[in-house]
Amino acid sequence: MAGKSSAFRSSREDKPKRTVPGVSPPETAAANLNRLIHERTRLAIISALAVNTSLTFNELKDLLRVSDGNLSVHARKLEDAGYIACTKSFAGRLPKTEFRLSSAGRRALEKYLDHMEALIRATREG
Repeated sequence: MAGKSSAFRSSREDKPKRTVPGVSPPETAAANLNRLIHERTRLAIISALAVNTSLTFNELKDLLRVSDGNLSVHARKLEDAGYIACTKSFAGRLPKTEFRLSSAGRRALEKYLDHMEALIRATREG
């Protein structure tokens, strides 16, 4: 069967799509989410850093309840994107890794939140 006949289309498919000026349809908007930030652990890292001046590796790990390896991998992706800054130092003989949200990271988070708000609004209005 190459395509649906009109008898098998749902009534929702027959309705014209309603659009909101300046907002993509929910299907398109969802597909256009920033995948780097949208992943749960990376969103949690950026959100935690957005409300704190800085957090150490251990503070973030405890706050997010993730493993060392998991936090390292996700933080590295955010750092490579320029969304967070990582500073390594020593406190006595103990290594200390500290993270801060960069201005690019704050802009990316704001854009992501605006996108999510528009998606929620379009979905509720649809």
